[in-house]
Amino acid sequence: MAELTDMVNIGREMARKLASVGVDSPEKLVELGSKHAFFRIKERYPQVCLVHLYALEGAVEGIAFNALPDEKKRDLKEFSDCLKTADTKK
Repeated sequence: MAELTDMVNIGREMARKLASVGVDSPEKLVELGSKHAFFRIKERYPQVCLVHLYALEGAVEGIAFNALPDEKKRDLKEFSDCLKTADTKK
């Protein structure tokens, strides 16, 4: 069985955070998607930043986070910014 740490961009700390929110395999991460996984992590660890989301998307796509296309990065940043806005409205 593949481990989360076998995925690009996923180190031990990211794998630990993912497992703590119920994402304990590469298959679960791919099925859930980067945005939903990031949302779960952000609820538990509010200090996580946009780079975590980039890393998750890269892991799902199988590429280094810094190789994500600019359009994808803009979409992910917009999603992250929406979460920040929602937090300030609480």
